[in-house]
Amino acid sequence: MTETTLDVRHLSCPLPVLRASRVLRGLAPGARLRVLATDRAAVADFQAWCQETGHALLAWSEDGGEFSFLIRRRPAEAAEP
Repeated sequence: MTETTLDVRHLSCPLPVLRASRVLRGLAPGARLRVLATDRAAVADFQAWCQETGHALLAWSEDGGEFSFLIRRRPAEAAEP
């Protein structure tokens, strides 16, 4: 499965989450998005946002003040009859 990367380094809250949301809407269900950020608040923001939206925060890490978040787009909702 391919992975899309979104670089939102040097952007402050709420822009990293807003930009990630926009990109995820264009991806297929189950697709992965790696977000690169420098805003420390992004850790709590992405955790809460994924919990609210149903996207899966698969992993996150920090290296020298740069954060990497791996998010899987939520599955497609079941089709209504």
